[in-house]
Amino acid sequence: MKRVALITGGRRGIGFGIARALAGEGFRLAICDIAPKAEVQDALDELRSLGAETRYYRADVTEPADRDRMLAQIKEQFGPIHVLINNAGVAPEVRQDILSATEQSFERVMRINLQGPYFLTQAVANRMIEAKQEQEDPFFCIVNIASSNSQAASVDRGEYCISKAGVSMATKLWAVRLAEYNIPVYEIRPGVIKTDMTKGVRGKYDALIEEGLLLQRRWGLPEDIGAAVAALARGDLAYSTGQVLYVDGGQLVDRL
Repeated sequence: MKRVALITGGRRGIGFGIARALAGEGFRLAICDIAPKAEVQDALDELRSLGAETRYYRADVTEPADRDRMLAQIKEQFGPIHVLINNAGVAPEVRQDILSATEQSFERVMRINLQGPYFLTQAVANRMIEAKQEQEDPFFCIVNIASSNSQAASVDRGEYCISKAGVSMATKLWAVRLAEYNIPVYEIRPGVIKTDMTKGVRGKYDALIEEGLLLQRRWGLPEDIGAAVAALARGDLAYSTGQVLYVDGGQLVDRL
């Protein structure tokens, strides 16, 4: 039986790049997003054209009832989830210096980027533990999509940096807790990726890349992240739980 991957925020950007890569690996895809299905249909059609059995689950991962409903539906329609990719996330609606940023923005970003994925992981991990006891030697894993801002400070979006640093710690915590069940947990730390999230700062980063911000002087693409997730989902790094995979063109390499 084909394995099942749940991808949050899978309808566009990095999430869609991941979905395309896993479609190529023969996964059945559960795509989670908050958009109406009509806005997701083109993405679903493309994934299905690649041969992937794909279902859409409209759910807000910050809402416990939505998480529970989605997971119950996936179990009924697909069976156990073998790979969870916590990808859904947001930037601040308005970039503001930390001297003037608002609590409202902080709470929104933390809830979506950290709290929701943390408790989705809790729910899925418990289901994975149960499923492993019922299946013969399946490979289960969890992949968290963090950011170069887990490490690199950006004072005009402090709430985003803190949320992604929290995702990095969550990766370590879940790796430790799930080790006894042989469920690896990984973190991918993307750098400057060309998506809708970075559309508003395209000119700024074009110039920075040209000036040498990255060792590899090009934008990262969603398919770069997808290729990394595919390797983890296949089990290529099964003995590397808790590790961080940088997909940033060398952005965070220390240099003199």
